[in-house]
Amino acid sequence: MVENRYLILEKKDEVYLSLEAESDIRRELSEFFTFEVPGYKFMPQYRSRYWDGKIRLFKYASGEIYYGLLPYIKKFCEDNNISIVSKIKEKAKPLDKLECARFCKALKIPKITIRDYQFNAFYHAIQEDRCLLLSPTASGKSLIAYLILRFQLLRIKEKKSNKVLIIVPTTSLVEQLYKDFAEYGYNTKHIHRIYQGHDKDTTKKVVISTWQSIYKLPKTWFAQFGCIIGDEAHLFKSQSLTGIMTKMTNCKYRIGMTGTLDGSKTHKLVLEGLFGAVNRVASTTDLIDKKQLAAFKIHCLILKHGKNSKDFLKDKNYQEEMDFLCASKARNKYITNLTNGLQGNTLLLFQFVEKHGKILQEQIEKKVDDGRKVFFVYGGVSADDRENIRAITEKSDNAIIVASYGTFSTGINIRNLHNIIFSSPSKSRIRNLQSIGRGLRLGDNKVNATLYDISDDVSHGEKENYTLQHFRERINIYNEENFDYEIHNVELKE
Repeated sequence: MVENRYLILEKKDEVYLSLEAESDIRRELSEFFTFEVPGYKFMPQYRSRYWDGKIRLFKYASGEIYYGLLPYIKKFCEDNNISIVSKIKEKAKPLDKLECARFCKALKIPKITIRDYQFNAFYHAIQEDRCLLLSPTASGKSLIAYLILRFQLLRIKEKKSNKVLIIVPTTSLVEQLYKDFAEYGYNTKHIHRIYQGHDKDTTKKVVISTWQSIYKLPKTWFAQFGCIIGDEAHLFKSQSLTGIMTKMTNCKYRIGMTGTLDGSKTHKLVLEGLFGAVNRVASTTDLIDKKQLAAFKIHCLILKHGKNSKDFLKDKNYQEEMDFLCASKARNKYITNLTNGLQGNTLLLFQFVEKHGKILQEQIEKKVDDGRKVFFVYGGVSADDRENIRAITEKSDNAIIVASYGTFSTGINIRNLHNIIFSSPSKSRIRNLQSIGRGLRLGDNKVNATLYDISDDVSHGEKENYTLQHFRERINIYNEENFDYEIHNVELKE
């Protein structure tokens, strides 16, 4: 006789589910929801033996697990012949799609047509209550967020937690989203912005904030919100942002928005636990094919360094290799000539401010044609100055922005950007795709964009150098995304 195994499932709050089951089932669940964190062996906590490198999404002792992981729990039980006794209230009947379409039309957004995929993303989010919208950079996520915002304000109007919180990673994005909503016709007197020095308390129904400004606030502050929209949601794996989400125990409606995930199962499950299941809104190549994003070409430039450089780097580590490449006069000269030779607005991205960014800026300014504007952007440049640079570039057709990845790879929208140059090798999936997204927006006179991906061959014998290995990983990303790319070998004159 087969023993009847069962699990009692109930809702603790808007963050956690509570599971009751025999100890053997709890152990199986614990194993199922335990994952090694990518790169854990290189993390200080692991090296100092304070942590085993694993993340555990199911709390064995208390039986708690993120609400958003409910579909995985159901699948686990199905696969293991475990019956579920659910005490979770069933969802109301589906929202009428035609009524939702009429709602969007009634907003009377000026000069903008809501695209099919934007409406479908909006409808999915309000239908599911919680979800993670995966939509390519430059696909118009601010409009999707606006539609969700307007609907949710009506939905939670009479509730105790009747405000909407929108979290973004940077001050620039706070201001950008504020301006976008104004352009959509929303009365901005209803919006409160929070970043350095701004008051945390307000009677306004919409709050747009950087996460850095609010993550230390008490749970009582977050109780006023019935809906949260997390922009650039891939960042929410961090402890501070996870802390915000777990404080919002009364917040029923949770929508995350991002252009990309890092490809790891751990990252995906944490985000789905906090927000809800992933919904892919559209792909970059689909939107390019439909001419809703700029046609995009990648030129991969492999700089072939000479024997002296290869011999010098033979036994060097990654950081030593990077230091050498950043200081290479021949390499920087090539990048300078490439940048100055390109026509149209050009974004040159670097990783290190002092030892690379400033060198490139100085060399470019010395060689640039008279009258061509050159801007230098890094963490020390204020949000107002960044916004001014963005606005100037949108009205220009031949400006150069030399910028750090941290400031311009995420969230800065320049509709009139023609060229992007990767001057510092990186293997980060998120950073690369977010950076590429800077060039995909259509402009008034712009239908094409080009990326110049610079890598370096300083291999010694059959052993490939570190940054060339990273280039191989970027190629894997381009293949996965079906991007159009060509590889060019360039003999570097040293």
